[in-house]
Amino acid sequence: MLGILFAGFAPGLALLSYFYLKDKHEPEPVSMVLFTFISGALVLFPIAFIEYILKVENVVLYDSMNAIFSASLIEEVFKWSVLFFCAYRSVEFDDPFDGIVYGTSVSLGFATVENIFYLMTNGLDYALTRAMLPVSSHALFGVIMGYYISKAKFAKNSKWFWLIISILLPVLLHGVYNFLLLKAGTWLSVTPYMGFLWWLGLRKVHLAEKSSYDYFQKNPYTKQGTKLKPGMRFHLPIRG
Repeated sequence: MLGILFAGFAPGLALLSYFYLKDKHEPEPVSMVLFTFISGALVLFPIAFIEYILKVENVVLYDSMNAIFSASLIEEVFKWSVLFFCAYRSVEFDDPFDGIVYGTSVSLGFATVENIFYLMTNGLDYALTRAMLPVSSHALFGVIMGYYISKAKFAKNSKWFWLIISILLPVLLHGVYNFLLLKAGTWLSVTPYMGFLWWLGLRKVHLAEKSSYDYFQKNPYTKQGTKLKPGMRFHLPIRG
């Protein structure tokens, strides 16, 4: 049991640490990252319930439709909702790179709990494959979602456009991933698509890093947060 828990948690925590440490200018509070991670983990249960109902009631009749509708749409909508209500509206979301940190946190919270349950059912033989495919893909969907929700947060206009993109694009990418995995039958055939997802995700990370750098360059002061009460901060303008 201890081995399953370790194998279930390790990939998600490793990927989360990687993206968290990419935030060079103003790292997010660990408590907030942990909060979004746990919130993402908890949405597994309503998602599982809804997918079970859809399956029992034969609402989704075809496997390809199930890959796109039941899994990708429902999962990404729930994760987006957590990201929007728990992070996007928070005072801690104050840097263009923050969307990627919180997007991956929510997605990896979900992926980690899903991974643990899968390994409990099917055994440790699948640990490596699960780490390379489902857990990694969820992290990359979170990167894409977080990147575009950050664009909505800091855009002077077209906020709704970027919010819509932040949910539609992860749904599409997730649906294609599920469809390919379903049709191919083996994880090796999905490898080229995973390569594309990594390229796209790291490209968004690079663009977010540049946006974050430009954001702080335009501000001649370094923000030093002083706690007042939960949810509020007083910023002292200290010359950087």
